[in-house]
Amino acid sequence: MSKPENTQIQRVPANRDGYLKITEIFLSLQGEARGSGFPTSFIRLTGCPLRCTYCDSEYAFFGGQWQSFEEILARVKDNGVSHVCVTGGEPLAQKRCLQLLTLLCDAGYRVSLETSGAIDISTVDTRVSKVVDLKTPDSGECERNLWSNLEYITASDQIKFVINSRGDFDWAVEQLHKYELNTLTEVLFSPVWSTVNPTQLADWIIADRVPVRFQLQLHKILWGDEPGR
Repeated sequence: MSKPENTQIQRVPANRDGYLKITEIFLSLQGEARGSGFPTSFIRLTGCPLRCTYCDSEYAFFGGQWQSFEEILARVKDNGVSHVCVTGGEPLAQKRCLQLLTLLCDAGYRVSLETSGAIDISTVDTRVSKVVDLKTPDSGECERNLWSNLEYITASDQIKFVINSRGDFDWAVEQLHKYELNTLTEVLFSPVWSTVNPTQLADWIIADRVPVRFQLQLHKILWGDEPGR
């Protein structure tokens, strides 16, 4: 995936309290989780402390532009849809992300947050639907999982496992039963794009009667790895 070109000179605000570093804001269809298929405004924050082996948004690790809350909300309003997804990178790596989430909820949007689960989610606005990606062994970041986050999972949230191998699948099933995750909320199993055959993962789920929801990334079926879609 190529990094989007950015020829603008970065504006670094003297006081960053009302600003976030943004990689991109765009309109597309939500490709994952409960909002899949809905036209959605995506706000991709810059930066991530993790380096997952299968990451599909490396271009968001660096760069980006400082934007004020007012600018961000204006761009979302211009998109003209009710669903908003805050993603990254790891959006919660920027502490002011919490303020943005609340502002979006106050403005009446249906807000979702895509987070790695390696950062505390206890102070995320309760109106936000959190999609928490628990890292599997093949991600290379399994040890970063913050298991105390499970205390703050509600029925309006979702837990996601990205499966890169049979070993990942078996590990995810073990965590599912160990923490009784399906009693907390809906659990998603998603194959790593172009690595795990989706039919194979579906067969594993069926054969083992695993109480999870199989998921494919709709946006990649439609547009492949094109950034900003």
